Amino acid sequence: MASNTDLPDATETGAAKVQGGSQTLLRGLDVIESVADGPISLADLAARLDLTRSTTHRLATALVERRYLTFVPRLGYQFGPKLLELGFLAQQQTDIVQLARPHLEELAAATEDTVHLGVLDNERALYLDKIPGRRRIDISSRVGDRHPLTATGLGKSLLLDDDAGHWRKLFDEDRASGAPPADYGIWLERMHGYVKAGRSFDLEENEDRIRCVAAPIRDFSGNIVAALSVSSAAQYMSDERMAALTTDVMATAGAISSDMGWSADTPRRRPRR
Repeated sequence: MASNTDLPDATETGAAKVQGGSQTLLRGLDVIESVADGPISLADLAARLDLTRSTTHRLATALVERRYLTFVPRLGYQFGPKLLELGFLAQQQTDIVQLARPHLEELAAATEDTVHLGVLDNERALYLDKIPGRRRIDISSRVGDRHPLTATGLGKSLLLDDDAGHWRKLFDEDRASGAPPADYGIWLERMHGYVKAGRSFDLEENEDRIRCVAAPIRDFSGNIVAALSVSSAAQYMSDERMAALTTDVMATAGAISSDMGWSADTPRRRPRR
């Protein structure tokens, strides 16, 4: 007769079940992530996950039953409608202002300058958030303001993926509606440089004696969905400091983008114009 010491401890048994369940869950997630590049056959899926065909088939079948995957004859497994539903809900529930706030506050504290967050709104830059800097500088922007895209650093960052034809159209429209005068040739040359650098500047183009460094924020699709900027008086924004600020501004934009589902491997997508 087995003694009590020979019987498995209930705590150990429960822990083993939890560990086994966690492993199954992680494998199921691995299956879903493996389908991200497009339809994949059972054999290729098993090889990619380094699992047996039977284990892979069991996991994939369960995901098909729950509508996370679908199976297409002669093609293989691909994303199912449940993932589309969840993705749509996640996008609806993402409040970019709330999500970005901690990052913006950290950037404002580090730079001591004014930080803005904005989005594209009817061919204007709509300011959604503003954290005033610690310096005694009056920057006239307010939450809810709409500014010319081609005259602000934040607005230019929202345009980094657009083509030159759309740039020209906006540039002309902004000048016609009261944006400060500017030379298009110089502006265009700078924009091409901003695209290569992945960020943009405002060199006193929107407000006299105010400069800023801005960068785009991307979502899971790779599209630009917002932008942020650090603004200050020109006396605190030498060319050298703007270059130095670029690292912090782009890192903050990258952190917010990551929270939006973007990764460095996500290809950039140019919006249709």
